Amino acid sequence: MEAAELKQEGVISVMQDFLERAATPPKVGDIVEGPVIALERARLYIDLPPFGTGVIFGREYLNAREVIKRTNLGDTVAAKVLSLRTKDGYIELSLKEARQAIMWAQAEEALKNKTQFQLPIKEANKGGLIVEWQGLAGFIPASQLKPEHYPRVQDGDKDKILEALRKLVGQSLGVTIIGAEPKEGKLIFSEKGQDDKEKRELVATYAVGDTMEGEVTGMVDFGVFVKLEEGLEGLVHISEIDWGLVDDPRHFFKVGERIKVKIIDIKDGKISLSVKQLKDNPWVTSAQKYQKGDKVEGVVIKFNKHGALASIEEGIAGLVHVSEFGSEEALRRNLELGKRYPFTIALFEPKDMRMALNFSGAKK
Repeated sequence: MEAAELKQEGVISVMQDFLERAATPPKVGDIVEGPVIALERARLYIDLPPFGTGVIFGREYLNAREVIKRTNLGDTVAAKVLSLRTKDGYIELSLKEARQAIMWAQAEEALKNKTQFQLPIKEANKGGLIVEWQGLAGFIPASQLKPEHYPRVQDGDKDKILEALRKLVGQSLGVTIIGAEPKEGKLIFSEKGQDDKEKRELVATYAVGDTMEGEVTGMVDFGVFVKLEEGLEGLVHISEIDWGLVDDPRHFFKVGERIKVKIIDIKDGKISLSVKQLKDNPWVTSAQKYQKGDKVEGVVIKFNKHGALASIEEGIAGLVHVSEFGSEEALRRNLELGKRYPFTIALFEPKDMRMALNFSGAKK
């Protein structure tokens, strides 16, 4: 490996760490450095005073032949110790493994320093994008893409997601390393840079409590993306769409629709929005309508691991616990989704938006 190749940004500090250990004899796995003193019969010899001479041969020579072609006598190279003594008395070395070790050390340093890189997209799969950095393959999960690059596929079809991601192949994205695991060979990148000055300046113009109109740009299982202005989006989490039960955001909005939203949180450059907080909270007025012990009617709207949810009016639902029926099978035998049944309010805490119901009908 040529000295010039090692003097890339960040490599010198990495090498200094390796060389600080040079006062003690090298061990298997250590990175050592020395000048090339001979190249003959498919062997490269490196001077490692005062510990002897290192040699790269056999499979290690073949693995590094492209680098060795560009290496001259006197060039200083770094190599990884594979064995302390060959049968000829040399220290066996690997150029390829040294380069890998240095690259991973650089990756860990870049992770620590939040260094940003501009990398071209090589491939796409259903989970994200593949990039290459310093000869190492890296992965950008779709969840780590900026809003403008996130695959907003309305029905969540994986083939359509892949089709959307493939459109980014060949483009370059500004990314930072967020995960480096040498043993697993995993290098994870994110496009959501922490130092996006332009975005931070845009976010700074907004405040919690602001209400505005935005455009729905995409929907996912956990919520709705809303564009507030060019280059800035916020998320309406599924829990902030409506006071009533929301199973699927796609039942409430369409991409391209303009909706009113309220900013409820700004944190780490991310804006959280709410639609339901622009509507009257039905639990506020429910205290004047209901109390514990009241007989009510409700429609079963959902089953969960605890029992069934029954809505007694828009936005007000109570839990019918499975223990009342003894088993989930018995509960589902007595209560059917979408049907109306008589209940008694067993618990009512409107401030905490909590209600429990007891089934008042005849059990099957």
